[in-house]
Amino acid sequence: MALIVQKYGGTSVGDLNRIQNVAHRVQKTRREGNEVVVVVSAMAGETDRLIQLCHQACDSPGLREYDCLISTGEQVSAALLAITLQSMGVPAKSFLGPQVRIITDSAFSMARIQNVEVSRLRKELKAGVIPVVTGFQGMDKKGDITTLGRGGSDTTGVALAAALKADVCEIYTDVEGVYTTDPNICAEARKLGRISYDEMLELASLGAKVLQIRSVEFAKKYNVPIHVRSSFTEKSGTWVVKEDEKMERVLVSGVTLNKSEARITVVRVPDKPGIASKIFSPISDANIVVDMIIQNTSADGSTDLTFTVPKVDMKKALKLVKKTAEEIEAQEVLADENIAKISIVGAGMRSHSGVASKMFTALSKENINILMISTSEIKISCVIEAKYGELAARVLHQAFGLEKGERKKEA
Repeated sequence: MALIVQKYGGTSVGDLNRIQNVAHRVQKTRREGNEVVVVVSAMAGETDRLIQLCHQACDSPGLREYDCLISTGEQVSAALLAITLQSMGVPAKSFLGPQVRIITDSAFSMARIQNVEVSRLRKELKAGVIPVVTGFQGMDKKGDITTLGRGGSDTTGVALAAALKADVCEIYTDVEGVYTTDPNICAEARKLGRISYDEMLELASLGAKVLQIRSVEFAKKYNVPIHVRSSFTEKSGTWVVKEDEKMERVLVSGVTLNKSEARITVVRVPDKPGIASKIFSPISDANIVVDMIIQNTSADGSTDLTFTVPKVDMKKALKLVKKTAEEIEAQEVLADENIAKISIVGAGMRSHSGVASKMFTALSKENINILMISTSEIKISCVIEAKYGELAARVLHQAFGLEKGERKKEA
């Protein structure tokens, strides 16, 4: 007997017919002799509807009430699934995050899990009941409802799997797994059978929307195997697991394209200690995430500082940077929304040379100019003009033979 946590996304529980399909899958898993805990998202589009209602009521709603409102979507889908299972003769009960006691900090709308108490879930499992838990929500130490940020139901599922020491956390979505690149961009994109936690972390951070990045962090920390699957087929999906030797043979596992960032450049900044801190501290205080940073020095004691931020935060970041630029007497501040970030990810980069040159050569053959470069042990990212984004993804996918699933050893 295995203990399986199954998380179903919004499209999987999008209407009553789909909820019935989920109920049959849960029933089948139980009939195969497994214990099952289910985590559900809100029905597709429901969270967006609630957010829209919230902002219609108030331009700047308090975050405590915001969380109280938008957390209700998961309660509906959890109760409907439990009711459907009961109608099929399957013992099931729905539980809210606070009932399970998923304890978080008090950072409303982006809370982080501090502790998960699973004694009640274990009691229900022992009694033969299938717990259906709301994803995305928790409770702080004051007893207030909190939410974990968009995509937070993935984190709920993996956190429960870690706390219960489950054999696997199955993440059901509307795609069949993790692909070598976005199939909507490249028709030759191929589903991966296995990928390491580190590779998945990079892909998630670079724009791949299959898994929420914090869920992968949890899985890596507690060694929880994740199986990303489609709720609309019986096919095996992609396993996200600890890295092994076979994974290291694969030079590049995937290509990602992110069009949701903007570039800000502070021109002729005084090149002296403390200047970078003055520029980035207000941005950090505003909870704006800075991604890539490049600094160019010159002989006259000044430098140009360029960095990227989420496009949705560009106006806010630009206002803060312009204020700082006046204080430090920089020449000007420039902004550009027409950029894209193209990245390649692969565990094999740790032990193989020539990857960067191959990437740059492939882009240059298509006359794609590179504006910024960032690297890690298993990732290379380039900022390019937005209009070349999809072309770059296809070019790199082909350059590294990803459509063939080749295990290349580059020298």
